[in-house]
Amino acid sequence: MSEFVKVVAAADLPPGKCMEALVDGKAVALFNVGGDFHAISNTCVHRGGPLGQGVLDGRLVLCPWHAWAYDVTTGQSDANPDLRVARYEAKVEDGQVLVKV
Repeated sequence: MSEFVKVVAAADLPPGKCMEALVDGKAVALFNVGGDFHAISNTCVHRGGPLGQGVLDGRLVLCPWHAWAYDVTTGQSDANPDLRVARYEAKVEDGQVLVKV
């Protein structure tokens, strides 16, 4: 059973920013949306682009390769609701962002 894993200090990922992380062997994209942290798969379903290197616009992240957009709170594609990336639980404890994959 997967447990929460410490990824980064919350202060090191300011609002409106994203990053890539490896959590229990899975590539994860982590986002700070107005102080709320969200984690999704780092791999775009289109061509495998790294979502954690994308641009965060509100709740949408744009893949840096071809600008496919995903809602980071749900993992759902902005253009096609049938497409989505995996979403993972994220929480903050003692100033640290933890993710469960």
